[in-house]
Amino acid sequence: MSSLSLKGGDLSRLRQLNSVSVIKALRGAEPATLSMLAERTGLSRPSTKDVVDELTGLGWVEEVPPAAGAMGRPARRYRFRADGGHLVGVDIGAHNIRAALADLDGNVLAETRRPARPDAPLEERLAAIKRAALSCLDLGGLTMSDLWMVAVGTTGLVTPEGRIIMSASIPAWKDLDLAGLLGETFPCRVLIENDSRLAALAETRRGVARGARDVVFLHVGRRMGTGLILDGKLHRGFGAAAGEIVMLPETGWVTAPEDLNSSAVVPEGTPIEDAAGFTLAAARNGDATALDAVGRFTKKLAVGAAAAILLLDPEIVVLGGGFSRSADVLLPPLRHRLERVCLRMPKLRGSTLGDECVVLGAIDYAIDHLDQFFFAPDGPALRPPVRPAIVPERTV
Repeated sequence: MSSLSLKGGDLSRLRQLNSVSVIKALRGAEPATLSMLAERTGLSRPSTKDVVDELTGLGWVEEVPPAAGAMGRPARRYRFRADGGHLVGVDIGAHNIRAALADLDGNVLAETRRPARPDAPLEERLAAIKRAALSCLDLGGLTMSDLWMVAVGTTGLVTPEGRIIMSASIPAWKDLDLAGLLGETFPCRVLIENDSRLAALAETRRGVARGARDVVFLHVGRRMGTGLILDGKLHRGFGAAAGEIVMLPETGWVTAPEDLNSSAVVPEGTPIEDAAGFTLAAARNGDATALDAVGRFTKKLAVGAAAAILLLDPEIVVLGGGFSRSADVLLPPLRHRLERVCLRMPKLRGSTLGDECVVLGAIDYAIDHLDQFFFAPDGPALRPPVRPAIVPERTV
């Protein structure tokens, strides 16, 4: 046998690589013909056909009926079966619980949002999480048995195993095995991650930081946080405490939102969740009192942001979270303060994902894990699309 001949293991790996290439070419794209897939993947047309036939047999790919009114014998078109599996992303905040149902391409199919109390008992909050997820499934015409994975973003210090060490805004979140508790509720694997990190992930996948490899995400709203993407990966640090700038008293981040919430321009009796919005709207219209409140807020925000920029030298800093809807008001004074102290000023952008940044990041996080299970180039032979077995260790 020639020394250039492929052995059994090499052939198996080559088939896996070819299959993954075709899957990547189909995901999130319009249905494609064999010729189009061959061009996108660099495979020969016969090889492409073999791979597509195998993926179709496994259930990952299906042929799409010809378009209505097509003349002659149209070329066969194929699509990735994103609807072959489903997942739920959850954002657990102190005041709200948001859930979203998505397919395997990350397309959101249904969303729900439920109010919560920061001091709610543990059982009440867990029940609210389950109800939010069930509402999404019901809206999508699905049941628990259709779920492949649940990914949760939560405030607090989160270990790689899904345990909450502490949370300043949710008192019941203390030394809590949240992954284990939710694992008793859902019939699939449950992933837990810090909400600001998931928001940062969402920005690199579908937001203003798409394609950036070094990102600082400023999570600003009724509370403050930071998410970091370094070299294209979520950065947790040695003890999963990276980015907790809010814990540094000198930044003033703990009390910073009060500069906007307690401004004199806020009408008496305004609910706390709407207070900052009045201040930011008034500042947009040039109100001096509101502008002074914005100045105090961005002064504190700039302290922590500058520290992160000087330490990490990111490509882009994203202002996200609830207050990002007023990025036009907050970014100019923030940029002015940062330019005075940063050796190299990164791009500074306002998020376009708004309040959905965490739940979208949770969806992307779940898809990453599913991709690692099914489509890793160095993984086992491609498996049929069925819900992965529940395993305790994290793979991403």
